[in-house]
Amino acid sequence: MAGAGEQAYRRLLLALVALLALTAAAPDPAIHQGVASCGGTTCHGRQEATGPRVRQNELLTWQDPASLTGAHARAWKLLQQPRARAIGTRLGIADVAQSPECIACHADPAPRRGPQWRQADGVGCEACHGGAGGAQTNRGAGTAATGWLASHAAVGATHAGNVARGIWAIDRPAVRANLCLDCHFGSASPGQFVGHRIMAAGHPRLAFELDLFTSLQSHHDEDADYAARKPVAGGVKVWAVGQALAVGRALALYPARSAGSFPEFTFFDCRSCHRSFSDDPAVPLLARSNPGRPIPPGQPVWNDESLITLQAAARVAAPALARQLDSQSRAFHASLAGDRASDRAGALRAATALGRTADDLAAAFESSRFDKAQTLAMLDAVLVGNAGAYTDYQGGAQAVMAADTLLSALVSGRHIDRAAADAIRPDLDRAYAAARDANRWQPAVFRGALAGVAARVRALR
Repeated sequence: MAGAGEQAYRRLLLALVALLALTAAAPDPAIHQGVASCGGTTCHGRQEATGPRVRQNELLTWQDPASLTGAHARAWKLLQQPRARAIGTRLGIADVAQSPECIACHADPAPRRGPQWRQADGVGCEACHGGAGGAQTNRGAGTAATGWLASHAAVGATHAGNVARGIWAIDRPAVRANLCLDCHFGSASPGQFVGHRIMAAGHPRLAFELDLFTSLQSHHDEDADYAARKPVAGGVKVWAVGQALAVGRALALYPARSAGSFPEFTFFDCRSCHRSFSDDPAVPLLARSNPGRPIPPGQPVWNDESLITLQAAARVAAPALARQLDSQSRAFHASLAGDRASDRAGALRAATALGRTADDLAAAFESSRFDKAQTLAMLDAVLVGNAGAYTDYQGGAQAVMAADTLLSALVSGRHIDRAAADAIRPDLDRAYAAARDANRWQPAVFRGALAGVAARVRALR
């Protein structure tokens, strides 16, 4: 018979799994009409950005074969490449281009499809904006039943009205983050989690930074016309909310995805296990102590890349929650070192508490406005205050993306001019170079590059 600790662990795990099931992304009930339904020259299919309110060449941008803005359009086509097929072979998948385990993120997983919907379109318009055909097209009554495609650009149409008809409010950072995280980190839905098994077969490591992803997929201009129709969140808010919800998502998924004999290794820092080793005593150890992780040598390290940058944002924007986050983070790291059933139950409780605080921070950030002083303070926290935490590659990569995002936000918010930002770019490029190759990661070199950025940023005050 299992001991009391094991029984308590099982009860807690079942409760957390049940809670996670409630937070799984539900299938979109609306009919997805397909990319072609958006592509008319009077809609989003022009060859040039000549529209009076929006560019109207969004389709051309989305399907650009030579830039990152076309990544979503290429997503399904990637499954036909030799690398993807080799991954499928290792996983025992006969055709990755048709496998639910792959197309849930490499295509639009719409359960209801109109006549113009094509899987070959990859991650199409409605995968991010919501099905345009309505949940009950030609049935029932009310605006939500008929969808938003025909009415969203009509004279007098409003963003609130379009949302009521079913378009997704991805102008809100939290809505956008949760949508993007479904594929760019994972969800509880089938086919939307790249576990260690898939990575071991050759899938690239996933990293997430919401503002950077938004910039790379930007098909619109946040100009005065945009601001008249929708709130402009700004890069700092988008970044901070994205970091908080990335932390929360990982902690929410961890219990159900780690219910077997071993934890799901995707949640841990890859290089805490994947590293070269030698019996030569002259070879320096690659494992480095981290002030934020009270764990013993040999303990796999939780991938805290977004947690580190979240702590920087919280110290500036929500000091009380920052102290709570720091305490709970240490408790969570420490809880992972146990090897008894009661220790596992404690780790799940610690994950739940830390996840709630991350969600509270996301809500606090969403309702905040960030000025120049706060943005500069966050930059300083990332570059200087957090410097000792960048012992591992993944945290460093997240830090340099954060620095770039915050610097860009200072420019877009007209707090500094572009020339001042351009003067910092060479130092920032050195930081990017130091974080380019995980196999050549040198924390001291990276911190030195960040120090160069910090010195120039402090001159902007």
